[in-house]
Amino acid sequence: MSASEGKKPSVLFVCVANSCRSQMAEAIAKSVVGERWEVWSAGSQPGGRVHPVAIQMMKELGLDLTSHYSKGVDQIPSRRWDYVVTMGCGDACPSVPGSRRLDWEIPDPIGLPVAETRRIRDQIAELVRQLLRSHRG
Repeated sequence: MSASEGKKPSVLFVCVANSCRSQMAEAIAKSVVGERWEVWSAGSQPGGRVHPVAIQMMKELGLDLTSHYSKGVDQIPSRRWDYVVTMGCGDACPSVPGSRRLDWEIPDPIGLPVAETRRIRDQIAELVRQLLRSHRG
């Protein structure tokens, strides 16, 4: 069901390990829309944990990822998503049913200098905000 059918709008952020980019996108989206949306993240090859880089980058924004964990697409609600956002995983991103599919070419921040990691985090935050603002239920 779509938001126009009385359900909350929904977004799923997908990357490979669900340990950094998609976790940051999920946290930012939840901080903006709270419970008004159904917001999840998942990975095609989940790593089992949220990377310390993501935890630190979100802590700088006042968001706590310490209780989050990396999950696969088989661990999220089975539904048709309003938005499925892939984040630089290309062919490794699984096909998940969605009304709109967006591919954000975002580099993996793991191993990059802190300044570049912050730039990537801020890019994710801006894209998330643009997506949420553009939605019309």
